[in-house]
Amino acid sequence: PWSRGRRGGLLVLGTGNVDEALRGYYTKYDCSAADLNPIGSICKEDLKLFMGWASENLGYPEMANVLKAPPTAELEPITEDYTQLDEVDMGMSYAELQQYGQLRKQQRAGPVTMFRALVSLWGPGSARGLSVADVAAKVKRFFFYYSINRHKMTTLTPSYHAEDYSPEDNRHDLRQFLYHPGW
Repeated sequence: PWSRGRRGGLLVLGTGNVDEALRGYYTKYDCSAADLNPIGSICKEDLKLFMGWASENLGYPEMANVLKAPPTAELEPITEDYTQLDEVDMGMSYAELQQYGQLRKQQRAGPVTMFRALVSLWGPGSARGLSVADVAAKVKRFFFYYSINRHKMTTLTPSYHAEDYSPEDNRHDLRQFLYHPGW
């Protein structure tokens, strides 16, 4: 194909992060239909930190504007009094998703182990001060969505591996997947 008057192929880049993939918050064969996803294994919280740093240190001031905008898939029309928000739609925050991902993949935690770990981190006596029932409801909600969206994991776009957790075990297959065709 040709683009910008140059001959050669182009890659379609994906924009989903590891937390959205873990939760299944993307459309199969739509958001997952890219050639390469540069942020596919980066959690949203780390991505925000990087964007803030890049805005200040690399001369990309427009990234500060992106950081100010609330995360939204823009699936519904934005009006004066309504903006669809990812965390509201998902029923969990990106910080919570990062914690779930770390427990699920790094510590191989199932529902009971994750519940026990999160009660100590989020439950009574912690900074969050959630009730045990609230922690249980959050863990159940995560595993519900994790379970019903596992089928989507087979279509995830290859990505750079920046986190120790990933929604799919096979994503840590480090064999090269992009080759220079002129060798």
